[in-house]
Amino acid sequence: MKNLKLHGYWRSSASWRARIALHWKGLPFEYLAVHLLKDGGQQFTEAYRAKNPMARVPTLEWTEADGQARKLSESMAILEYLEERVPSPALLPTDAYLRAKARMLAEMVNAGMQPLQNTSVTLRIKNELKADEKAWAAHWNMHGLAALEAAVQETAGRYCVGDAVSFADVLLVPQLYGARRFGVDLKPYPTLSRIEAACNELPAFQAAQPDRQPDAQPV
Repeated sequence: MKNLKLHGYWRSSASWRARIALHWKGLPFEYLAVHLLKDGGQQFTEAYRAKNPMARVPTLEWTEADGQARKLSESMAILEYLEERVPSPALLPTDAYLRAKARMLAEMVNAGMQPLQNTSVTLRIKNELKADEKAWAAHWNMHGLAALEAAVQETAGRYCVGDAVSFADVLLVPQLYGARRFGVDLKPYPTLSRIEAACNELPAFQAAQPDRQPDAQPV
């Protein structure tokens, strides 16, 4: 893999996951900002839809050694692919059960929480349904984080699954950031908060932080 390009948005949790994984694997990449709100959303342009028909971020592009151009979207698919192509340093345990546990915890965020706070969802709730989008997002964050706090008790060490970083941690950190944006009190989730703090001591997680991205905006 060479000439890696990551199309993303600084505050997108899905883009953030891909950034963490790329930094963790030590893969240099060019960051190409896609502003999700400017001009009606740059992800909806014809040029970007040609790369990602779902009109979402992230999208990862690269070139193989034989010159073949490739692209991949959806953050979990990107994480899985990077883990297969660059297995060390790992983002999954060696034990089959613990690998499944890491994926399970990750999917609790990916499938059970993040889609409900996605910008496309919250904008529809606000603009079309005339409801409180922040209350909606906060509710589903609290629901999911309570479940995640309980589920992680079986495997938690320094991180979500023992003492090594896994997919679960890669998804946890951006999700807690999002929860704070919606006013969620994280005191009821002490294990998750402790793990987040441990992750944020790591260079790969630090480099992936939203405020360190070239398209970061004042908040």
